[in-house]
Amino acid sequence: MDSIAYAISGGWAAGISAYATVLVFGLVGRAGLADTPDALQRTDVLVLVGVLTAIEFVADKVAYIDSLWDSVHTVVRPVVAAVLGLLIAGDASTLEQALTASLSGGLALLSHAGKAGVRLAVNTSPEPASNIGVSAAEDISLVGVLLLATEYPWLAAGIALVLLAASLGLAIWLLKRIRRGW
Repeated sequence: MDSIAYAISGGWAAGISAYATVLVFGLVGRAGLADTPDALQRTDVLVLVGVLTAIEFVADKVAYIDSLWDSVHTVVRPVVAAVLGLLIAGDASTLEQALTASLSGGLALLSHAGKAGVRLAVNTSPEPASNIGVSAAEDISLVGVLLLATEYPWLAAGIALVLLAASLGLAIWLLKRIRRGW
């Protein structure tokens, strides 16, 4: 049943950064801190997602480039999350395993929508500090939730759901305020 908790926290995190999520899961598994799928711990996978995470880390800090990056990843993040959910669940022959893969992809799409919405609103600010601050907060929360999931998967899943609800609510609120301002 812990696979559902991992799917929740992993799906939320993949909606923020699919590459960083794969990187953290792979490194945690390689370090022996958690039992993560072997496919994520392969050196070639870790190098590839490490490079992509570095590119995303920089792109995420620059206004408007982050929104362009997010628009391209609207498809990538949920797909990567669904694959992660499938890898976490193992063989998708039971209802729980199929639910795990579907849940992870759906949560990634919602998490991505919240992130992209907040970023669109933050990009209306003329100074760069807010964009960098929001991106850093996302990075820290992503790593924190995934590391917490290694020891307390249900607590991490609960925190991920709270952060998901907060980001969606904040995105809606900010976008409404911007719309009123125009």
